[in-house]
Amino acid sequence: MVTLNRTPGPRPGAESGSGPTDLERAAALGRMKALALSLLIGMAVIFAVSFALQDRYAWLQYVRAAAEGGMVGALADWFAVTALFKHPLGVPIPHTAIIPTRKDAIGASLSGFVRDNFLSSAVVRAKLDSVDVARKAGTWLASPAGAERVAKEGAAVVRGAFTVLNDDDVQAVIEGMVRRHLLAPPWGPPLGRVADQVLAAGHHHQLVDLLVDRAADWVAANYEAVTRVVSDRSPSWVPSFANDLVGDKIYIELSKFVAAVQSDPDHQVRRSIDAYLRDLAQDLQHEPAMIARVEGIKAQVLGDPQVRSLAGRTWATLKRVLLEAVSDPRSELHQRFTTAVRDFGARLVEDEELAGKVNAWVADAASYVVATYRDDIAGVIEDTVARWDAQETSEKIELQVGKDLQFIRINGTVVGALAGLLIFAAAHAVFGG
Repeated sequence: MVTLNRTPGPRPGAESGSGPTDLERAAALGRMKALALSLLIGMAVIFAVSFALQDRYAWLQYVRAAAEGGMVGALADWFAVTALFKHPLGVPIPHTAIIPTRKDAIGASLSGFVRDNFLSSAVVRAKLDSVDVARKAGTWLASPAGAERVAKEGAAVVRGAFTVLNDDDVQAVIEGMVRRHLLAPPWGPPLGRVADQVLAAGHHHQLVDLLVDRAADWVAANYEAVTRVVSDRSPSWVPSFANDLVGDKIYIELSKFVAAVQSDPDHQVRRSIDAYLRDLAQDLQHEPAMIARVEGIKAQVLGDPQVRSLAGRTWATLKRVLLEAVSDPRSELHQRFTTAVRDFGARLVEDEELAGKVNAWVADAASYVVATYRDDIAGVIEDTVARWDAQETSEKIELQVGKDLQFIRINGTVVGALAGLLIFAAAHAVFGG
């Protein structure tokens, strides 16, 4: 008799799919047991009738022998099947109730079998080589449904991550990173080294050219502003025509000067700017006063409130933008990600070299995992079986395979009957009777 759902919690063989339920299996097992028992009872009835009448009807001896053999076969196989799960008739006969009494040993044997025959680098690599993981994955990724599924799952991961993350904690991490990597190191020496590299490569010349060009454009467009400076600064007793002459002269000289700087790459002003910038780069690296001055500017610009506000704004903006992007299938991020997935899938299908590399990476990774953790993986089987209740394990296993095992009893009855008939017939033919 099989007991169902005796204890709460997960049990071996618990249903997780759309297969038969435990109640359906129990009903099928009961029907098969009834059929096997019916055959045994039928053989017993036939044996009793034929035994009683065999002296009157000699041919019933053969029927009696067949029924006798059938009973022996049925009883022997009933004992064998029952002994797997319990003590026959409740009698603690040695080597019975095998599954309940040797559950842990069976789990250890199963664990070792799986480890030795399935969790080996050779088996895993051979299987992966035959599957061609790269092209199968590439075909799926290149399909619109596959790429969309990856994008959808990626969006779910992002949303889940933002749900789990605490805003205050993230802001604290960002603030800590800013302080550690941006504010804690002195700015002067790194800025000086960067400036040295820029000056050595001559990249600053383009900036100087831009400034000179803008100055020339301003002078050309501001004649009145230049002459007004002269008239505003001159004494009141100076005639206006004199101011105009002086202002015009200054404007012409200023225009010539700016034009000369603009046209001569080796102009004295340019050399002076280069010398100033080189001295500034050296002072930023080696002059304590300049380094301290830069640190003071840094402290003013990025004090505690500013850093905290920067961290908060950065996280809030990043979170909002990403959530909006992953939640909208029409967003540019979603479309670009989907396109990238499809392109990568197409490359896996078309590029044999890339597919070979991916297959090799997958095989190497799987082989490493199997070689390193095969004992741990197989140990899950042994540990899981060890946690199961012995009696309930026996009952659940009987539910799973007991129906098929009842065929052993049925076959034993039929085979026993045929064997008994053949043995009796052979003995009767040899020795007579």
